[in-house]
Amino acid sequence: MPAHKFIKLNTGAQIPTVGLGTWKSAPGAVELAVEHALKFGYRHIDTAAAYGNETEVGIGIKASGIPRSEIFLTTKLDNPDHLNAAEALEKSLKNLGTDYLDLWLMHWPAPMTPGSQGPVFDVDWLDTWKTMEKLFKAHPDKLKAIGVSNFSVEFLKRLLASAEVIPAVNQIELHPSCPQQDIVDFCNAKGIAVTAYSPLGSDNSPLLKNEVVKKIAAKHGVQPANILISLQANRPGVSVLPKSVTNSRIESNFSVIDLTEEEIKELNDIDKTLHFRACHPSWTGHGSLGFPDCK
Repeated sequence: MPAHKFIKLNTGAQIPTVGLGTWKSAPGAVELAVEHALKFGYRHIDTAAAYGNETEVGIGIKASGIPRSEIFLTTKLDNPDHLNAAEALEKSLKNLGTDYLDLWLMHWPAPMTPGSQGPVFDVDWLDTWKTMEKLFKAHPDKLKAIGVSNFSVEFLKRLLASAEVIPAVNQIELHPSCPQQDIVDFCNAKGIAVTAYSPLGSDNSPLLKNEVVKKIAAKHGVQPANILISLQANRPGVSVLPKSVTNSRIESNFSVIDLTEEEIKELNDIDKTLHFRACHPSWTGHGSLGFPDCK
């Protein structure tokens, strides 16, 4: 199962398989991390309005000296901005200091109002997607692709039933204890690429100390994190976003290993005894939303 370097999107563009994630990366640290990652060879940078660090990500991109045309840049529409997507897009472009986005995602199918503690039910996220479609069609110079994040199969089916633009990407949590194979299979069948976030599980993840992960890492002479990142890069149609603000780990995380089918099976079997989700906002448990647990 050889790892791949790029994933081809349904737009015809290519997304680098390994990118730098910036969730929980603090201002100040994140701009230096982005700068170092790009200088080291990364060409995919992922952020979000909700992370509060778009401006610093933009500073890091400029400081790297890497031409914008060589960088695949992703950001996301925040939950409280579902009713003002056009304004939110312009704000993200300004914060990032760029004229266009390679990919703009709906962060969650969970419209909120500013200051609310959870989704509001008089706003339909499907209407938000239709607005994103209109912006994508009207401004090809600003939006190269649109997609979604944290969408289950049920949510994707509802979207695809009326979508004029098929999402280019669905970004979801993926690691051995949250494989979500049903979503990956569905996306592969529909021509939707998948991007994996939290591939290590979480900060101080138990997966880094798992005996199976450690054994396979020792066999290949790499760190356990490399095996967890490589597992996603070995999955067809999947790119992956390791995150760090430490230069040595940024460099180490970029090394992807070709895993054998037996190694992949061993890693996938971890979920039988160790199952958890790293990103699970409290409001996703609201019964009427239908957010599933990891599968």
